[in-house]
Amino acid sequence: MVEDEYIIREGIRDGVDWEANGIEFTGDAPDGEIALGKILEIKPDIVITDIRMPFMDGLELSRHIKKDLPDTKIIVLTGHEEFSYAKECISIGVNDYLLK
Repeated sequence: MVEDEYIIREGIRDGVDWEANGIEFTGDAPDGEIALGKILEIKPDIVITDIRMPFMDGLELSRHIKKDLPDTKIIVLTGHEEFSYAKECISIGVNDYLLK
């Protein structure tokens, strides 16, 4: 889970019963720059990320993930409804685009 807003990151991390859904939660990060190293090391099946974050946004992070780990599924969870973001996500190969 990559999200710069601590309350949202904590809510998703702690508010979902990951194990009951057959998912092992492997970590979280406040921005794409911190997350990328962890993601390349862990090689998760799924990454959930926000779009707008400091240092490295979710779009750039998604590009890196798709280049280095093309089978990793990416879910963008954002508060931004702008069509340009959704369009960019499609071109990158993001699997789902959900509004907060």
